Amino acid sequence: MKHNERMSMFAAVEAPISIAGRTRLSGDLHTAAARLATRLGGARAVAVHATPSLETVVGVLAGLHAGVPVVPVPPDSGPLEREHILRDSGAEIVLSEETVDLDATGPEAPAVQRDPALILYTSGTTGPPKGVALSRAAIAAGLDGLAEAWQWNADDTLVHGLPLYHVHGLGLGVLGALRTGCRLVHTGRPVPAAYAAAGGSLYFGVPTIWSRIAADPGVSRALRPARLLVSGSAALPTPVFAALRARSGHAPVERYGMTETMITVSARADGPRRPGHVGTPIRGVETRRSPEGELEIRGATLFSGYVGRPEETANAHTPDGWFRTGDAAEIDADGWHRILGRIRTDLIKSGGFRIGAGEVEDALLTHPAVREAAVVGAPHADLGEQVVAYVVADGVAERALIEHVATSLSVHKRPRRVVFVESLPRNGMGKLQKHLLQK
Repeated sequence: MKHNERMSMFAAVEAPISIAGRTRLSGDLHTAAARLATRLGGARAVAVHATPSLETVVGVLAGLHAGVPVVPVPPDSGPLEREHILRDSGAEIVLSEETVDLDATGPEAPAVQRDPALILYTSGTTGPPKGVALSRAAIAAGLDGLAEAWQWNADDTLVHGLPLYHVHGLGLGVLGALRTGCRLVHTGRPVPAAYAAAGGSLYFGVPTIWSRIAADPGVSRALRPARLLVSGSAALPTPVFAALRARSGHAPVERYGMTETMITVSARADGPRRPGHVGTPIRGVETRRSPEGELEIRGATLFSGYVGRPEETANAHTPDGWFRTGDAAEIDADGWHRILGRIRTDLIKSGGFRIGAGEVEDALLTHPAVREAAVVGAPHADLGEQVVAYVVADGVAERALIEHVATSLSVHKRPRRVVFVESLPRNGMGKLQKHLLQK
């Protein structure tokens, strides 16, 4: 394949791409994609069964090469979810490991620049998953802004084990590697030992992964030669931040984004890192807070709209064109952002006070007996809402945890109830599914 056919979106650099122990050069994957693209031309959309495999990468690249919107499908999706995604997106072709041949021969389709590039489906916590249409320009703007913020370039080796159907694992973790021209090592699964053995300079992970790595001194020490550890997709608990810094020598970079916005706010590679904060806007992005404390965003990285849902697209924006994130946030005088959580589930209004669930969770996690914590607001006849904590812990009583929080936070922020559970519900990216707790 001629390199100039993919220059507009990806680097003309030959770099090894390794997934689950199998390796090909990026140029070979582009060639395989150009050949596969001959089967896709004219399709309304193409779905890709997004397993952690080289075949998934080629399937995604083939759709981009053919100018056909790519719809990554979670490999563990149930039949109803899968049917909804295929029907809602209009996908007419489904690619999988069995239908993608990395060594196919034959003609190559010409590259076609057409939008949307990707249709990614939200988690569906407030109804059926919605298709988020991302343009090539939005993806490029997001990746270039991060390359600048993280000093990410072709000399890096990126390591991660994140799912390839999400903006984090696919958008950043695969397309970002191809755009910067760096080497990629995808570990197949996000196993701490695999991260330790990969020898990377740049690591992506979610808080669950970093918590497990921080708990293993040997793995943490193995990451000391790295250049940058990046955490995202959910808030990184302050105790995990501290443990990583102590054991690996790295204060992790935290960043903030959504499927609809790509990554918009981040700490910098050459700047300070503040526990509980996600940094400042990347190049091309502006942020502001609404009078209610909601973070609003505009800029080059934003999505084009929800597929087939013009009213929901309009409602997600303010009259003057800012995207409503649904997240409560604080913005310091120096522009640093602190995400308090989802307005509906993480901003608790109790007795006239506004309480951020994340602050209470961090306080609970400082107790040595607590392994995980999730805090929600529950209806209360007098207070409006009361603070309720769901906790995974050993050998500690409810009263002890309530008093522990009250010693570090204002008394009104202490949990009124503590519910002990064996595990907390999470999705494939490690995000807490608090709506399941509230049910």
